[in-house]
Amino acid sequence: MERRKYFKKTAEILEKMDQRYLLGELMPPSWRLEDRIYQNMIRRSNKSVIEKIRKLEAEQQEYKEYIESWVHEIKAPITGISLLCENGRKEETGAPERFRQISMENAKLENYVDMVLYYARSEQVYKDYLIQSCHLQEMVYDVLERNRFLLIRNGIRAEVNCDEDVFTDKKWLGFIVNQIVLNSVKYKRENSPCISFLAQKTTDHTCLIIEDNGMGIQEKDLPRIFEKGFTGENGRNQKKSTGIGLYLCKKLCDQLGLEIYAQSKAGSYTKIILQFPQNNYISEVR
Repeated sequence: MERRKYFKKTAEILEKMDQRYLLGELMPPSWRLEDRIYQNMIRRSNKSVIEKIRKLEAEQQEYKEYIESWVHEIKAPITGISLLCENGRKEETGAPERFRQISMENAKLENYVDMVLYYARSEQVYKDYLIQSCHLQEMVYDVLERNRFLLIRNGIRAEVNCDEDVFTDKKWLGFIVNQIVLNSVKYKRENSPCISFLAQKTTDHTCLIIEDNGMGIQEKDLPRIFEKGFTGENGRNQKKSTGIGLYLCKKLCDQLGLEIYAQSKAGSYTKIILQFPQNNYISEVR
């Protein structure tokens, strides 16, 4: 009976622990020699595990810091190429198309670099964000301007009607919306492609609805589009999808306290809805 109580208490402690590898430190005391020997063995084993975890965490942090440093370094030549193209289009006769193509490829490179940076920081968004008032229409125009040549090249018309303010981090939100726009371009329809931005406000929240009239998403694929690495039937057919963009959008939305979900009909449309909570305190102050 006594042994049963001892192991029951040990099991209860284990169930309540978040870091179960520390069990050896919290096991109930026992007068039995074999229990003390066993507890000491567990402690020694756990110490080895903790040292290994700390080493891996240090290596991971060092790698993230290197990635962030690399991204900031490579941003300089990307910006330089962009400026050279802009100047070239103005100065060289008969060369604007060539510089426009280089600008488009450079924009793709910049987006991939941004994805690396935001992915590296996605676990600790709170260290890098600034929550403040963000005008949705202004943010959307910034994203569209960034993708101006890509949208023109693909003949995509944009409709913007989102004259609302939300409280979030504008930089991170811009990245999320940019990924959604790139997806709309990637899976556009051939005839009269269009992407629209609409804001809807209720007493509880504000929604930014981004809708395109592209390929749409297969019904069986829709529940999985935010999974890491999931490309779906469209991605497999296009052979140019990584399955990272929407996964990263979902991850960042979770960190920022936003809801993101999708509605779609294959061959007809896709809607991505971003839902921002209403800041009651700020509303009352106003």
